[in-house]
Parts: sequence; structure tokens; C-alpha cells
Amino acid sequence: MPSRSTRSRRAPLVALAIAGVVAAALTGCTQTSPTPAVSTSAAATPITTPTPTVPFGPTAPASVALAHFSTTVQTLLKTDPQPHGDDVITALEKAGFDKTAMEITPDATTIGRNVDSIEFAVLWQKKTCLIGQVGSAGYASTSAPVLSTGKCLVGSTRAVG
Repeated sequence: MPSRSTRSRRAPLVALAIAGVVAAALTGCTQTSPTPAVSTSAAATPITTPTPTVPFGPTAPASVALAHFSTTVQTLLKTDPQPHGDDVITALEKAGFDKTAMEITPDATTIGRNVDSIEFAVLWQKKTCLIGQVGSAGYASTSAPVLSTGKCLVGSTRAVG
């Protein structure tokens, strides 16, 4: 017969084994709902709700305007990977953006060298800035709130004309 200390060490192992057997037995007792019958007379057609698309225009939300802004610039970049600022402004104006709401940084440094990148922006509905950057690293865009100055770009910009 095992000693009392051996039995007390085995008790937790026996309790654990019993708990495992009970859990396994109860697993088979769970109730499941019957699978609903599927009609074979008609094919199931998923119901889809079309997503309304908002066209670009002066009243379009900033997200739609930013997508149009980016598509316009990316289309320009396919033909001219390093456009001058005037080319960007012209493309955006042709795409329907208000030229008087645009800002752009210079194409050249103060000593006449080409800049690494140009930044440009469109003030959208007087509350959101659509901001883009084109340079040797590629293209990037974002939207941001208007600055306290009423402008979109910080620093030196040149006349849009």
C-alpha cells in the first residue's frame, strides 16, 4: 500500500484526469440546432446595395476631391515624371480645380538650382487643404485643415499664374 504522502501527491493528478474525462463526456452533450433546409428550386442570389458614388464637383466632399486631385497628378506623372509647377497647376485647373485657390512652391532655389521637390495645394471649400508633393522620391498627397493664416502651405510659395 502506498504511503500517505504518495497518495496526497497523486490526488491532484487523479482529480485532473477525472476532470478531463468529464469535460470530454460533456462535449458530446452540447445541443446543436438543425441545419436549415436549402431549397434546390431556385438559386440563392446575394443581396447587394450599390454604393452611391459622388461625382467630383465644387460641392463634393474633401475625400472625393482628394481622390480626383491625386488621379489628376498621377496621370500627369505618367507623361512627365518631374513636371514643373506650372504643369501641375495647369493639369489641376483643367481637371476642374479653382486656380485662385491654388498654392505652389518654387521650381528653383534662390540660387537658380532645381529643387528636389515641389509642393502644391488647393484650398477646398475654404476649410480643407488638398496637398501634393512631387519630386525625385515620387508623389504623395494628403488633406489637412487650413492653417491659421488661411493658407495651406508653410513657407515660401510663388504666384500661381
